[in-house]
Amino acid sequence: MFKLVTLDDTIRIPPKKFGKPIETVGYEQLKMRYEGMVDEELGYVVAVINIKVAPIGKIIPGDGATYHKAEFSLLTFYPKIQEVIEGEVVEIADFGAFIRVGPIDALLHVSQLMDDYISYDEKQGVLMGKETRRKLVTGDHVRVRVTAVSLGHGRSSGKIGVTARQPFLGKIGWIRKDLEKMKSPKAEKPKEPEKSKESKT
Repeated sequence: MFKLVTLDDTIRIPPKKFGKPIETVGYEQLKMRYEGMVDEELGYVVAVINIKVAPIGKIIPGDGATYHKAEFSLLTFYPKIQEVIEGEVVEIADFGAFIRVGPIDALLHVSQLMDDYISYDEKQGVLMGKETRRKLVTGDHVRVRVTAVSLGHGRSSGKIGVTARQPFLGKIGWIRKDLEKMKSPKAEKPKEPEKSKESKT
């Protein structure tokens, strides 16, 4: 789930940056501090936007820099357990597929791909169901449900586990085919003839 979070912080503007637009310098400082960070409360910080830097700052004795209050927004991504998300397959391995969701790759383990025995073709980079003959390759778009979230700290990426073994999950093409089958008209059962009522004489 993507969110916008508004924060306040103090930024340090070094003397070599004096004379440059304060919003530009503030963006550079906040970008270095926040973008790419992983936080237990915020999640994955994708971008810093909507920056407002106070034009009047403070000077601390012994430091030639100025310190300014800044208000800004962070675009964050925080995956929630049971959330349904869509992403692109970016890597196939014998143990599963990595799905790009937001700024991180989630693991779709082979046991969570489909209700079928799955084989791995290393040369072609394909995971295939034995009975269904359904294939998953790099570049496929899938819909999955988040089953596990372990956030890292600082700049570490953390881990996300997902499943496709539930109704209307999996490769988008598979879902469309399943929906078409459900919509196709079923053969109607012939109606039984009504029993004629005998009149009593």
